Amino acid sequence: MFKKIAAAVALVAASASAFAVEPQPFYAGVDVGSTKIEGLDREGGYGAFLGYKFTPNVAIEGGYHRLADTEFSVGSARGDVTVDQIALSVIGSLPLSNGFDVYGRLGYNRIEADADFGGVSAKEHDSGALYGLGLGYSFSPVVHARLEVQKPASDTTRVLAGVGFRF
Repeated sequence: MFKKIAAAVALVAASASAFAVEPQPFYAGVDVGSTKIEGLDREGGYGAFLGYKFTPNVAIEGGYHRLADTEFSVGSARGDVTVDQIALSVIGSLPLSNGFDVYGRLGYNRIEADADFGGVSAKEHDSGALYGLGLGYSFSPVVHARLEVQKPASDTTRVLAGVGFRF
C-alpha cells in the first residue's frame, strides 16, 4: 500500500513540473478593435493572428482582420462597405517588470475594400507598410494580452485589444 501511495505522489510531482515547462514558441489569438478610415465613421472590427517566437524578443506574425463593415446612404440609395486586412509582420518586444512588455511591429499588409452601392459592386486594394506600437501583459506562460495602435495605411489608424495563447 505504501508503494502505491509513494508512486502516486511521485507521479503527481512529476506532472506538476511538466506544467512549469516553457510553452512552445507558437502562438495564436484574437483581437477586437476600432478603425478610423478617412471618409468613414469610426468602425469596430475583429481579427485573428498566428505567430512564431524565434527568441523571447523577436517574433513573426500573420493575421486577418476585418477593419470595417458599414452601411451608408446617399439620398434614398443605400450602400455597404467592408474593409479587410491581411498582414505579415516582424515583432520586436522589450520586457518590462511584472509580466509587462512593450513591442513594435513592422510589416507588410494588403487592405481590400469591397463596396456595393445601388446594385453596383466595386473592389479596391492597397498594399504597403504596416507599423504599430503596443503594450503586452502575460497572465501566465500561456496567456498573453495586448493593447496596440497600428497604422496599416496612411489614411487608416487602428486601435485594438487582443488575447493570445502560446502553444
